[in-house]
Parts: sequence; structure tokens; C-alpha cells
Amino acid sequence: MTAIISIVVATVALGISATTLWLTLLRRGKLRMTLPNVIYFGADGGDEPNIKVYLRALLYSTAKRGWVVEGMYVRARRAETSQNFNIWVLGEEKLARGSGLFIGEVGVATNHHFLLPADGTDFKFLPGSYVIEVYATCVGDAAPKLLRAIRLALSSEHATAMRTIENGVYFDWGPDSNAYHAHVRRRPVGKPPE
Repeated sequence: MTAIISIVVATVALGISATTLWLTLLRRGKLRMTLPNVIYFGADGGDEPNIKVYLRALLYSTAKRGWVVEGMYVRARRAETSQNFNIWVLGEEKLARGSGLFIGEVGVATNHHFLLPADGTDFKFLPGSYVIEVYATCVGDAAPKLLRAIRLALSSEHATAMRTIENGVYFDWGPDSNAYHAHVRRRPVGKPPE
């Protein structure tokens, strides 16, 4: 009888150890992104006029193992038009080109700036309904991961205001209305959005 109890206890302990090993070291989990509290469409603020999509969000892993993000990009879709903003820059005060960011279970909260490719692309934010899709390419994955798709509405008034390099449109999250609210903000030339 004692031998049977010992075998049962050892089997249960082995099962608990195997489960702990799976949950802490082997399980990959998922890469996730929180809902951005602010999104910006407008001028980059650099020396050359270039538009961008800016957002602030937390990237995190649902497992201890974590993820290594090789790159990120944003796809802006309006009606039948789609444009990738594939140049990823991140940081708080000192901005750096994004590459090789480790995302653990605690996560990384930072500013993400997405610029147009330097291939002569000329994209304009026209009035209408947009879907902003945020993608991440991760080490070991064949295809990019869609982290979040966000619906935004750009009014004619806001699109007209964006025609000058000093103006950008901010979309601030409203928790009570469960929607983004747009407003135009003028900023000094050469200063990135905050």
C-alpha cells in the first residue's frame, strides 16, 4: 500500500513539474498589443516633409518565454486604398530605428512611429473611414502577426487641416464612448508629436 501511495505521489509530482516546465519555459504564448491611447496622422517633423502614423502602446507576451520582434509596420486602409508605413522608429526621448526588440511577459510600453518607405511613395490622408492594422514580424515566424486593427474616421475638416506641415490629427481614446475622438493640433516645425 505504501508503495502505491509513493508511486501516485511521484506521478503527481512529475505531472506538476512537467506542467510548470511547459508553462514557464516551453509554451510560446502570444504576442499582444494594448489598445493605443493616442494615434497621430501627420507630418514627421524631420527636415524633409514626410507623413507618418504614430501611436503609443504596450507590447507584451502571454507567456514567460517572450518574443523577439524583428520589425513592425502599419497598414492604413481606406476604401480600396491600402498603404504600408514600413519604416519603424521607436523610443521616448531618443528615437531609434526599430529592430530586434525583446518582448517579455512584463511588456514594453513605448512610442511607435511608422513612416512611408523612401521609394517615392506619395500617400495622402483623405477624408473617410480608415482601418489601421499594426503588424509585427517575429523571429522564427514565416508571416507577420496582426497585433491590432483599429477603426478611425477622418473628417473633411481634419484632412484639409493636415495639408500644412504644421498640423497633425490626433485620435484620443474615449473610454466612456468606447471610440477615438479626433482633433487637430498645430506643432512647431521640426518637433515630433508627443
